[in-house]
Amino acid sequence: MSDLPEPDRLGDFRHPRDTSQLYGHGAGEGMLFDAFMSGRLHHAWLLTGPSGIGKATLAYRMAKFLLTYPDPKTAEAMGRTDLSTPDDMPAVRQILAQAHPDLLVLRRPVDEKTKKAKTVIPVDVVRKTVGFFGKSAGAGGWRICLVDSADEMNQNAANALLKVLEEPPARSIFLLVSHQPGRLLPTIRSRCRQLPLAALGSADLGHVLTDNNVTLPTGDASAIETLAEGSAGRALTIADGGGLELYRDLVALLCQMPRFDVAALHTLADKAARRGAEQTFWMLIDLLRDWIARMVRVGATGTPNSDIVLGEGATQIRLTTGVSLDRWVEVWEKIGELAGRADALNMDRKLVILNAFSMFEATASRASVPA
Repeated sequence: MSDLPEPDRLGDFRHPRDTSQLYGHGAGEGMLFDAFMSGRLHHAWLLTGPSGIGKATLAYRMAKFLLTYPDPKTAEAMGRTDLSTPDDMPAVRQILAQAHPDLLVLRRPVDEKTKKAKTVIPVDVVRKTVGFFGKSAGAGGWRICLVDSADEMNQNAANALLKVLEEPPARSIFLLVSHQPGRLLPTIRSRCRQLPLAALGSADLGHVLTDNNVTLPTGDASAIETLAEGSAGRALTIADGGGLELYRDLVALLCQMPRFDVAALHTLADKAARRGAEQTFWMLIDLLRDWIARMVRVGATGTPNSDIVLGEGATQIRLTTGVSLDRWVEVWEKIGELAGRADALNMDRKLVILNAFSMFEATASRASVPA
């Protein structure tokens, strides 16, 4: 195994391939299991839904099962009731060691010098399928290609994958993870059987936090559940990375809009832009954009959100009074584009944060209800 960081691993938490429990997706797991046991398993599956809800965990769970029980007619397979597999099975041990010859995982590559992951899955990564599917599977079993995530393929990579999907090799299975299936080529979507997965409920989020040894005071747990919006990955990131403190500092500034404490903004920006704080930077951007999205929903429905920080619900109502919701949607989009460009071009992250607040302030100043 390489000592390079894994772009599809969340911090120091368990990788999806190492996760034995699956929460909240029993129906989706049942569809895969029933399709296999009936002998009508489609060659390509597109697992869709919000980021961090367990799509990759389900994909690895399926891969472990197929490579452990390749024939649904055997007594071993017929004795199973779901896709779970014992961790001591040879195929599972190989997958955990990233050494199974019949499983190809396509993901963003990591630069060996900088130790940073590329922003996209390039075509040369997808071309690994040529050699992979050019060999026979062990013991006449399956060859499985898992893409995490398919949204991250660039145009050439997507076209290369499409060619393989159009003429799939015998006994091959493609498992594509997608957070935003609308970004995929329509022809890729049409070649796959789609398996939409929903955000997790409160109990399932709690199970994931417990499994990852995260314990929180009751008030913090409730706040993180609200901010996570059903994403276990997001809940873990917020809990592990000081996300609640970051959120409280952020909302304290937003509640002052269109005027705000400039010194406090610079302190927050410095915290998120310092060397080695990439996770904090992206968490701040995500929290800001999510706050705007919730504010837009408030403006559209007239129903205020419950406060995580005292006064934020009233602030969201105030900032949507006299301001077109389309303007706030535009701010949401521009902040996302700005952060994306900064990541691709290695721009000064503090400047990105200051510019994001400048955009927010300009629109907030149009509100007809003063602070």
